[in-house]
Amino acid sequence: MTDNDKNVPELEFSEKYTEEHAREYFRKHNAGFWRNLSNWREISIARKALKMAGNPQSVLDLPSGTGRFWELLAEDPNRKLLAADYNMSMLNVAMQERPQTVTKRFETFQASAFDIPKEDNFVDCIFSMRLMHHIGERDDRMKMLKEFHRVTKDSVIISLWVDGNYKARKRAALEKRRSHKKYQNRFVQPQASFEAEVREAGFEITGHVDFLKNYAMWRLYVLSKKT
Repeated sequence: MTDNDKNVPELEFSEKYTEEHAREYFRKHNAGFWRNLSNWREISIARKALKMAGNPQSVLDLPSGTGRFWELLAEDPNRKLLAADYNMSMLNVAMQERPQTVTKRFETFQASAFDIPKEDNFVDCIFSMRLMHHIGERDDRMKMLKEFHRVTKDSVIISLWVDGNYKARKRAALEKRRSHKKYQNRFVQPQASFEAEVREAGFEITGHVDFLKNYAMWRLYVLSKKT
């Protein structure tokens, strides 16, 4: 990590992954019919997002987790591949469990999405799945988006939960019924406010892809860096 660690927002969930936890996370996404169907759909829309981003020739997967999207990212044989995660146990399990034909193509390193130890315009595209929906504070989202803007040369692909669909309405109704909650680590973002934050951070919105339009909360945004 860099000297700016003290400025990195603390996310409670990010510290929990020992190597055994990371291995359980890996197994979770490869178990059962519905998990496999969901995984297939998520990879499918991520492939569409990569095409929308112009099939970038260098990609940083951050956070990479246990490398769930590595096979997808490696489909282009000429693509330079990098992967980073705040938790090294995740990267260790990815390197151990994914096919060697895939892992040998990745350069891995430890990094926070809020503080990436690489130079400006380092990579064509930052590919960030399943992190932004954990970020509840606007200042933290802006810090992350601005760091992505600094490090990417061209584009960002980012997933999050958005409103305006059946699942978001159902979740909002559930939240209203809860009398109290000590800890929350998943958040639904209003589309309009998130898109305003994206533009404030220096991006234009190329487009988006929904997991299941009008039903599911998951959305992938493809952002292009303003020049």
